[in-house]
Amino acid sequence: MHNTQRRSLLKSAAALGLIGGLGASAPLFAAARIKPGANAALIVVDVQNCFVDGGTLPVKGGAEVVPLINKLAGSFENIVVTQDWHTQGHASFASAHEGKKPFESTKLSYGTQVLWPDHCVQGTDDAALHKDLKLPTAQIIIRKGFHKDMDSYSAFEEADHKTATGLGGYLKARGIKTVFVTGLATDFCVAWTAMDARKAGFNVYVIEDATRAIDLNGSLAAAWKQMSAKGVKRIQSTDIETV
Repeated sequence: MHNTQRRSLLKSAAALGLIGGLGASAPLFAAARIKPGANAALIVVDVQNCFVDGGTLPVKGGAEVVPLINKLAGSFENIVVTQDWHTQGHASFASAHEGKKPFESTKLSYGTQVLWPDHCVQGTDDAALHKDLKLPTAQIIIRKGFHKDMDSYSAFEEADHKTATGLGGYLKARGIKTVFVTGLATDFCVAWTAMDARKAGFNVYVIEDATRAIDLNGSLAAAWKQMSAKGVKRIQSTDIETV
């Protein structure tokens, strides 16, 4: 590049405020942040007492997502909350299967089921939303896993991949085109929710740092691989324009 061309380029960059005061190593162009509009929704998955420290099925660092989700919520006109809501003796509980231990698996009518400790039993404090979660503009709570013989990781479909929760229809009736998924756990309920949202025709982002994972036998890496293959986009909370 000739010196005159270089001087011209630097002058133009300086006029746009791209280099002044940023330091020699700073990029010329900052990535644009995403500004969720009226056709976007934040989905907050299972941020419940059962999934944080002191709960019956704690996800490491689970409570760390709460302040981040509270901050993100201010950028969204539409917010959906989900709750795991199991019956006593639910089919996903190891205690419901003689000789089985938590984190083993079994075959149920709809396929392979990971067996969990008893957790998120309907009406208990364990199943309540985390006390510091502040989402006053949330419009709907989807409760899932309340059929005794069937689990439901996804906010859109139960584990048979046939029984709809109604969330897809609700969002479409509201004109929602894009969903941003947060919550617990990345590799189970968040991932299934995100993939089923894609299946239902939505644009889908998972806000990675606003999730935490169980990571059972490599399940986290497998979940990201599956989500990516289905067109789920992986972003951070800093990619969202907050208010």
